[in-house]
Amino acid sequence: MSMDTPILPPATLGMLGGGQLGRFFVHAAHELGYRVCVLDPDARSPAGAIADEHLIAAYDDSEALAALAQRCLAVSTEFENVPATSLAFLAERTRVWPASNAVAICQNRAAEKTFLREYGLPHAPFALIDSEDDLAAANAGLFPGLLKVARFGYDGKGQFPVADREQARAAFRQLGGEPCVLEQRLSLDFEVSVVLARAADGAVCCFPVAENYHRAGILDYSFAPAAASACLAANAEELAERIAARLSYVGVLAVEFFVVRGQLLVNELAPRPHNSGHYTLDACITDQFEQQVRALCGLPLGEARAHSAAAMVNLLGDLWFADGMPHEPDWGALLGVPNLKLHWYGKHEARPGRKMGHFTIIGADADAVRKSALSARRAIGIGDER
Repeated sequence: MSMDTPILPPATLGMLGGGQLGRFFVHAAHELGYRVCVLDPDARSPAGAIADEHLIAAYDDSEALAALAQRCLAVSTEFENVPATSLAFLAERTRVWPASNAVAICQNRAAEKTFLREYGLPHAPFALIDSEDDLAAANAGLFPGLLKVARFGYDGKGQFPVADREQARAAFRQLGGEPCVLEQRLSLDFEVSVVLARAADGAVCCFPVAENYHRAGILDYSFAPAAASACLAANAEELAERIAARLSYVGVLAVEFFVVRGQLLVNELAPRPHNSGHYTLDACITDQFEQQVRALCGLPLGEARAHSAAAMVNLLGDLWFADGMPHEPDWGALLGVPNLKLHWYGKHEARPGRKMGHFTIIGADADAVRKSALSARRAIGIGDER
């Protein structure tokens, strides 16, 4: 089948990864009439639980990958740490978006930063660290900084604030001498993200820019539209579109930005739907997961326009342990809010730091939506400290 031939229901689509992003993909695909086969090693994965078929195997299991390719006319992924070699293996047998080379850049901080530098895209000052000698040679202006492991770091994992070279050496040793990126620590105005969908023919649809706030490296809540100038929002979309074009990207891509003294700096790329795009489920004509299905299948992209302002709040497993003893949070505090939409991820066990669900509040007035979301967040027991 040609890469630009539309795939229509009731075809079977494949998903590498069984977490909440994969679960939302399955929901979106089912709504459009497709079947879905999920490959994930966890027998109780959220996406596998609702898929038409669940292949329980490692992401680099060649037999399972071959079986997935045989069953599916197209395959996508829900997270960046799936082996790029697995995507390349699948691409020899079936349609795969995003392509393995794009994922390989996004899943490695060193490759990602080098990509940004090569194409003149704005980013924080950094140095590639493969040894302690590299730390010794690093520009003194990078301190204080953040030492981030190049692979498998997410939600604040695998990174250390370092005030000087000595702290950087200690952190590098703690990371086992793995390749890292040393990035200058900046004083941020705030953070924003752009989630976009790009089709194989180059058509692009950007969702409204989201404004993001983190706690312990994990997204805490997002507001959309961001309280940023129209110029800054337009610049963020333009940069995100340039990145997608440079990557020859097909699918849903998230681009996270720092805003420093009013200027945009690209922080990270995510080759998949994104936590900060969850608001699109309730506030947009087409959500990010339907766009993922549409781009994968070669269908026209949906309209990404928001019909409401939105605030999305993550619900982490910490809620179940807020008072020191495991307990069920007071969901009535959320379900009593008329314009609040609650989403659960189907995970079998709550753990501190684990994303268990989220809620979104929508409405016509952005300020009122923000205030309502922060009030509901406090009512469920999430403190304001950051």
